[in-house]
Amino acid sequence: MMYIQTSSTGEFDRIPLDIFMQILKILGPKESAKLTAVCKSWKFIISDNKLWIYFLQNLQEPDSIFFAEIHLRSGYPLQMFASQAAEVSFMHIYGQRTRVPGAIIIDGGSGYCKYGWSKYSSLSGRSATFLEFGNIMSPMPSRLGHFFSTICSRMQVKTYTQPIVVSIPICHRDDTLSTKASTRQLKEAICSTLFDINVPAVCVVNQATLVLFAARRTSGIVVNVGFHQTSVIPILHGKVMHQVGVEVVGVGALKLTGYLRDRMQQKNIHVESIYTVRTLKENLCYVALNYEAELSKDTEASFRVASEGWFTLSKERFQTGEVLFQPRMAGVQTMGLHQAVALCMDHCHDAELTSGDRWYKTVVLAGGSACLPGLAERLEKELYGLLPASISSGIRIIPPPYGVDSAWFGAKLISNLSSFPGSWCMTKKQFQHWTRRKLMW
Repeated sequence: MMYIQTSSTGEFDRIPLDIFMQILKILGPKESAKLTAVCKSWKFIISDNKLWIYFLQNLQEPDSIFFAEIHLRSGYPLQMFASQAAEVSFMHIYGQRTRVPGAIIIDGGSGYCKYGWSKYSSLSGRSATFLEFGNIMSPMPSRLGHFFSTICSRMQVKTYTQPIVVSIPICHRDDTLSTKASTRQLKEAICSTLFDINVPAVCVVNQATLVLFAARRTSGIVVNVGFHQTSVIPILHGKVMHQVGVEVVGVGALKLTGYLRDRMQQKNIHVESIYTVRTLKENLCYVALNYEAELSKDTEASFRVASEGWFTLSKERFQTGEVLFQPRMAGVQTMGLHQAVALCMDHCHDAELTSGDRWYKTVVLAGGSACLPGLAERLEKELYGLLPASISSGIRIIPPPYGVDSAWFGAKLISNLSSFPGSWCMTKKQFQHWTRRKLMW
């Protein structure tokens, strides 16, 4: 049994460490902080950084807090080397976190938008994305203004009271310059619109980076199965590596849902709406580890959709997900998901951006269709078969850390940092100064 090794804690020296951890767990950071005014020995205990960090590392919920405060606290751009844990006073950080204003989080999404309050455990609601909201023929500033005002109204919050964190999808173009220009124009439009409605501070981050943060990583490859297409995005220290290349597969959630609908129609299974098909996809479909072997198995299963009754599917359950690896099944002439990820890893390896190669061997899945059971295992298997051992060794595929809401929870980590809004956000004055300087050049 382990004991606390310190001579400054009086009678607490006699308490076994595992029992002491349970006491800390029950009390939590806030109550522990209050006890410092009552007991001098207790003050020495909770100010011991190594002990307090050990406590944080052995709790499930604060694990993401530990990651965020170590790796994200300094703001963007991220520090290449995280500060040593022993140098961080976590009791001080918890005190700061209680005073953080929080933020409204709006995750743009490619299929639909998720929004909510950073202090809550889950998001508040969903709507159409800001790119498709309201009258899509209206000019972008007008549409964005209507969108943000509507979200704030639904959340019953005044726009001038809280910072807003907005996630945006990666823009894809044929060359790096136009990609950066498109992303920059969208960020400018969002910031300009929000400052026009008196938002005090704005933080705009791409979805792929936020998903990586949600998985408690700052570097890796994010595979986002979006609404219209799938993107393979290399990220190093929170920054998208456009010079390496973002791979795009022309198959997304909409194509998978359409393929399942077509297969159901071929079997004379009729549904009233595409939303029913999507529900069946989310609840019955999966990705086979071995597609050929799965064809000979009995895979029949049923699911009841409210107001429409029971539906029974068989081979289409795994054939739908197989479209990601064999797009030609759905009539799409493009490379498979595994080939796109392998190509991205190959480019990362050749680019030699760091002294090591471990950063691109972590692959984080994102998007609703990326939640299909078996996808992570199948992708890992295919990559080991495609890549040489020097690249494939040590590959780890992580399923969407928070399902379809992973980007929102990544933004939540930023919004609740002890240093927020800090360097993560831009104020109206900073935006105006940046805009004037850009015009001068």
